[in-house]
Amino acid sequence: MKKILVLAILLLATAPVFAQNPLKVGQQAPQFSAKDNAGQVVDLKQLLKNNQSVVLFFYRGQWCPYCNKHIKDLQDSLQLLTGKGAYVLGVSPETAAGVQKTVAKTKASFSIVSDRDYSIMKAYQVNYVMEPGLADRYKKGGLDVAMANGQTDYVLPVPATYIIGKDGKIKYVHFDADYKKRPSVKTLMANL
Repeated sequence: MKKILVLAILLLATAPVFAQNPLKVGQQAPQFSAKDNAGQVVDLKQLLKNNQSVVLFFYRGQWCPYCNKHIKDLQDSLQLLTGKGAYVLGVSPETAAGVQKTVAKTKASFSIVSDRDYSIMKAYQVNYVMEPGLADRYKKGGLDVAMANGQTDYVLPVPATYIIGKDGKIKYVHFDADYKKRPSVKTLMANL
């Protein structure tokens, strides 16, 4: 219990330092193809070809309470989002086992991709490397981010959200260094 409390305090007291810039509204969305948590290939080009918009969001991992709350909110409103023609897709650097924990915690029924090589995160310019002191503090609190990601580095995404229109262009961007701030479903609905 003490480790959980220490980790919660660390999560609340720290924000990422990074030099990334988000993609902008109107830009062409980078194409990608990856297997999701159900073993299905998710191909952005094919989704758009099927005349769907895509709500693409990046989250840090199943260990992040803010990520889990955001995912639960998306799941609770999934019918509203899909009713507007949206395909909801989450991307995380965590391992496939971590993604399964996310699904178990949040009951997410939409696609979630384990971006183990960070290729999607890099394409959307949301990746950053945790500063060593912060990574060490997380580790002392009981969370080894590198291990959670199945890697030797400490890469996380800014928890950004992009809405990609049927034409393949970015229609909406939420990009905030403060991982506690996420777009509301109401905001997403207004931008679909």
